[in-house]
Amino acid sequence: MDHHSDLGEFLRSRRARLRPENVGLVDYGERRRVPGLRREELAQLAGVSAGYYTRLEQGQSPNASDSVLDAIARVLRLDDDERAHLYALTRPVPSARRRVWSERLRPGVRAMIEAFANVPALVLGRRTDVLAWNGTAHALLAGHLDFGAPERAADRPNWARLFFLDPHVRELFTDWERKARDTVADLRLIAGRYPDDLRLAELIGELTMRSPDFAGLWSAQSVRGCASHTREYRHPVVGALTLSDELMRLPDEGQRVVVFTPEPGSSSEAALRLLSDLSAERHELRRVRPVRD
Repeated sequence: MDHHSDLGEFLRSRRARLRPENVGLVDYGERRRVPGLRREELAQLAGVSAGYYTRLEQGQSPNASDSVLDAIARVLRLDDDERAHLYALTRPVPSARRRVWSERLRPGVRAMIEAFANVPALVLGRRTDVLAWNGTAHALLAGHLDFGAPERAADRPNWARLFFLDPHVRELFTDWERKARDTVADLRLIAGRYPDDLRLAELIGELTMRSPDFAGLWSAQSVRGCASHTREYRHPVVGALTLSDELMRLPDEGQRVVVFTPEPGSSSEAALRLLSDLSAERHELRRVRPVRD
């Protein structure tokens, strides 16, 4: 990922979504060569010179002050996630601090995930690799895969890859398009935080090449973190489910716990309980060795 290019594309995309009248400028109806605000218009509103802003958009002003970035974010009407992304792109952390080649899951986190038992829970790494899942999460999201796959770094499932390239996962989500937009916006936010992660860059390149849906959404430059959602699922075994998910950040760099819960007393709660029971029976059968005569 070219950080200078990413910064320029991000700022240009945010300028393009604003019209002069949106920010109090008079539109005299002249023909404009570019959509949205011009560089000099944004610079004027932010209180910086046009030349300075141009250098910033080209990635040539690594020492931009907080006041300048805040002024630009204000003019562009960036939300909290977009503002954090702007800071990450403008001030990337030196690569020596980002050289993390593999992710390890603490035993305590693994035990916590397993303790949820009847509630789907999993841990995502900073590249959206599935580092661990309990039986119910596995049965909900990817029962067609080997349950033990997260334990093997070589074939560890990656959630973004599964979501865009695995037809089983695609069929699971009733509103796949909305989930796709959220997934890409979250991944772009992650990419801004870890600009020198080669494996993350390779994942994004792979998805761009293999999934036209991903490529189109990635080019839109949307940035949004995932915190909580309520989504509808169509599960091949237990049918329709409506579940809320909560993403909780761990102190380990970039790792997040995801927990799915149904509304108490709902049909989704009953369906999830059935799925959990079926998953428990399946894992119990795997542990029992066949008896020979």
